[in-house]
Amino acid sequence: MRIAFMGTPAFAARLLTAVHAAGHEIAAVYAQPPAARGRGQTLQPSPVQAEAERLSLLVRTPVSMKDPAVIAAFQALELDAAVVVAYGQILLREVLEAPRLGAFNVHASLLPRWRGAAPIQRALMAGDRETGVQVMRMSEGLDEGPVLMTARVPIEAEDTAGSLSDKLMLAGVELLPAALVEIEAGRAVETPQAAEGATYAKKIKAAEARIDWTRPAAEVDRQIRGLSPFPGAWCMVETPKGPLRLKALLSRVGLGPEAGHAAPGEVLDDRLLVACGEGAVRLLRVQAEGRKAQDAEDFLRGQAISDRLT
Repeated sequence: MRIAFMGTPAFAARLLTAVHAAGHEIAAVYAQPPAARGRGQTLQPSPVQAEAERLSLLVRTPVSMKDPAVIAAFQALELDAAVVVAYGQILLREVLEAPRLGAFNVHASLLPRWRGAAPIQRALMAGDRETGVQVMRMSEGLDEGPVLMTARVPIEAEDTAGSLSDKLMLAGVELLPAALVEIEAGRAVETPQAAEGATYAKKIKAAEARIDWTRPAAEVDRQIRGLSPFPGAWCMVETPKGPLRLKALLSRVGLGPEAGHAAPGEVLDDRLLVACGEGAVRLLRVQAEGRKAQDAEDFLRGQAISDRLT
């Protein structure tokens, strides 16, 4: 088929590679404009743009897909279908209806649960035991279209947003090309989403990243894993050189006889077991501000800290 691929992050870049390898004609790749990244804040292309350029594909990075000129250019592509994977822009009806067969979204949840921007993070933070990848026909409503194909993925006890994203990406790499075969052949079965059970995965706000040690250990653990590696749940710790901002990137609900009698945030042993409002959390991997991520034991060998995190 003649396809436009629309996506931005690394998750989407791998699916672009899979669609290209499946032999489809990719008329154009749409990605968000280059953004300032790194210490130098230099403009860098998104993973999808970088992959498209590696594959020598036409890349477009419009600031807004609502611009009439941008819409006209999209319509002029004379597409069979559009594939959208975490693109990051709202698509108007004129865009969704331009391809002959329609526009199809690859979404990282089991709809109607976790419609919206951050389904992987929200599933982890809510304590879900299972998630998945689905190919759905796009409609004007937010992730409300009928579902064509599904791949289910269990959520393990130590999954982070990063590790779960990788698992879902691998599932999507298999699912999307298979779905395109069915769409092209006219065999795709579209199942409307259930009317009940819809939840919305709102974009992660900066205020959600600060760890509140008065919360139960299970909630703190899910927050840490759900926000790892980005933006990273964080707390403050005192050191001989002053306060230090510390990101927690991996954790496990810990057990310790002292946890029930300790104040929230108190460090209970020499391996970063930290008391919570209920129970304790063991920090397994951390990142001090301005440093690389490292295992908690390696961090402690090179850094004296106070006996409480705040």
